[in-house]
Formats: sequence, structure tokens, C-alpha cells
Amino acid sequence: METRLALYETLSLAQKQQLDTLQVHPEQLAYSGDIYCALNSLLVNPHPDAIKGFALLADETPVAFLLLKRPPCLPHWADAHSATLHALQVDRHQQGRGFGKCCLQALPAAALQAWPQIKGLELSVDADNGAAMRLYLGAGWVDSGEAYKGRIGYERRLRWVFNRAP
Repeated sequence: METRLALYETLSLAQKQQLDTLQVHPEQLAYSGDIYCALNSLLVNPHPDAIKGFALLADETPVAFLLLKRPPCLPHWADAHSATLHALQVDRHQQGRGFGKCCLQALPAAALQAWPQIKGLELSVDADNGAAMRLYLGAGWVDSGEAYKGRIGYERRLRWVFNRAP
């Protein structure tokens, strides 16, 4: 199976319609939201260069979605020279097949293509979301060691730093 991370704006109409059917498990909604909230924040944002949507395509069919944000859309905890990851969602019928990992593996190159000036990626994850913590840490993200009170519970900040030759 061939996978690739594609900018939302490059998807065909059929792929966008397929993406509209993406659903996460009900217990994941508190962490990732649903596809309607994610697409709404992408499509009605007054700063189109500050937020990008990406779909993971498996054999050209959308199986996952995520958002990346830059200033002025960065959350308060993020470094101004980074992009932040939000709303990572893998369709519930496709979970357990490695698509979350595929998203994270393709993300650094996609982020640098969108914003070559960024120095890293950041995300915030609920400390009680064990599956997400394992996914991010297993993919090489580094826990900052900081926790703060989020909307659900305590959240951890994780970072991916780009290794660029001088």
C-alpha cells in the first residue's frame, strides 16, 4: 500500500468528499475533535498562510487528517519559530494499521515544504492519552518535561527539531 501526505488544497473533489466521512472513535473526540471542526478551522481561518491541512492518502484514499499552524495561529505555549500539530485523526476503521506513524514520518518534510523557515514542530498532548504519547515518543518526538493545565487535564509539550547541516 502506498501512502503520502497531501495538502488539503491539492485533493480532488472526490478525495475531499471521502475525507468528510472520516470518523474517530467517540472516546477520541475529546482529544482530536472531529473532521468537521478541523476542516472548519482550516477553511474559515482569516490567515490562510498560517494554517495548513494535510490528508494521509493510502492508495489515494484519505485515511487520516491533521492540521499545522504558524503565527498568528500558534497556541500560547508554542515557539514562534515552529509549527504546531493539531487535530491528528486516523479514521476509526483504519486505526491499528500504522497510519498515525505514517503521518508523523511524512510530517517533517511536508512542514518544511510548506514553511521552509521553521526550526521545528511542536504539539501538546493530554498526559492521560497513553496511545498518543506512545505514538509521538515512538516516532522520535521529545517531551519538554513541562506540563500545564489544558482543557481536559494536564498536557505535555512535545517537540521535533529539524537536524539541518550548517
